[in-house]
Amino acid sequence: MAKKHRITLGLVCLARKTFDWKAAEEIFAGLKKELSSLSDVEWAVVEGLVIEPEEARSAALFLNARNVDGLVCISGTFHLGHLVLEIEKVLAKPVLLWGLDELPYDGGKIRLNSVCGVNLNASNLYKSGIRNYTVTIGSRIDEDWVDAIRILARFRTARVAILGYRAHGFFNLGVYDPNVYKELGILIDHYALEDVWGQAVEASAVEARRKRLLEVFDASGITEVQLDKVAELSAKLASFLDAKGIDALAIRCWPEFAAGYGISPCAAMSLLQSEDRILACEGDLEGALSMLGHRAIGAETPFLFDFSQVNFEQNYALFWHCGVAPCNLWDGRCVRSLDTYFAGGKGVTADFVLKSGELSIFRLDSAGTEYRLFIQKAEAVPMDKELRGTYMKATFEDSVKEVLAKVVDNGIAHHASVVYGDFMRPFRALARITGWKVIE
Repeated sequence: MAKKHRITLGLVCLARKTFDWKAAEEIFAGLKKELSSLSDVEWAVVEGLVIEPEEARSAALFLNARNVDGLVCISGTFHLGHLVLEIEKVLAKPVLLWGLDELPYDGGKIRLNSVCGVNLNASNLYKSGIRNYTVTIGSRIDEDWVDAIRILARFRTARVAILGYRAHGFFNLGVYDPNVYKELGILIDHYALEDVWGQAVEASAVEARRKRLLEVFDASGITEVQLDKVAELSAKLASFLDAKGIDALAIRCWPEFAAGYGISPCAAMSLLQSEDRILACEGDLEGALSMLGHRAIGAETPFLFDFSQVNFEQNYALFWHCGVAPCNLWDGRCVRSLDTYFAGGKGVTADFVLKSGELSIFRLDSAGTEYRLFIQKAEAVPMDKELRGTYMKATFEDSVKEVLAKVVDNGIAHHASVVYGDFMRPFRALARITGWKVIE
């Protein structure tokens, strides 16, 4: 699994001295030690128990100064209802309300009453109109919640751009920039296609790309001029992304690209995506964000696909696109080749079958100002190379007819991000925090 997006979490333990606060102190010390081993998390820890409202106010200032991405709030024992509210009104960040298992009774007296403290906090937050809290009970942190915070933090810190516009007629891929900012904290940068076409690059960078293309692909189906164009575009895109500091880019790859530059960008995008670049075709900004969300939680090499074919009799779908999938994900059996089958011979796409394995699908999709999360598990199964473009045969836990119905009945856009492995649960946790609808 790839490295996850690094975040900073606040950690506080609340208590009241009418309960066994000494035991809560011991439990808190053990949890701090365990949490320190959680990968890609920096902790801002409020040392000692927070008991009085004044202590909560001081804790809030301490955590706010450290710019935490979320707050882990342990109810060490039952406690005053002031405490989490005093912290929340300063931080205004997602909260994990963590209740502890009750200890053995001591002389007929409940020792922690921690779950009741969680109940109090949840009710106070909910009735105050604050719904971005999550509840967990037990001895271990909810790592799905931690990963959901990674996704939100990545959105907030990422530089996301669109090159050109959405593809011609793909109205369903359009976004309303102020709503993207309101919901995700992202300001979208807009660039013209010519900004990449005119990007200056060294001849050595182009030659290195050309060499790499020939190592990866059978280029006998294209001309030397087209190969040079793919190499040049690969170098220009990489240089542009680095110069602008762009983390995810959606590209209007047709109809102007082939005519204006001489080739389509598919093969160049296939190569660059294999190097952990996040590139979305057809100007699909939310597709790029979906890929960014997958990467934030450690998924490797996300890419976009279309539901291009469904076979109800044999119960599978063909995940296909014109030839843009990351070239490192090929099945290892077929020949990876470059082809020019569309755009009047200027297509220059990657052609190969993708490898088999467990798949996780995610689409962050808006309808008006409402966000929905489409998630689905699938399995890529072996198939022969029978088509041009990049593709795989996929089966689902539900019937393919049911899965397709979920997509079309809810108006989900025709692209989704797919990765290998199980990366489903963090998106359910994300929906609990944000209030977004989950479709699965």
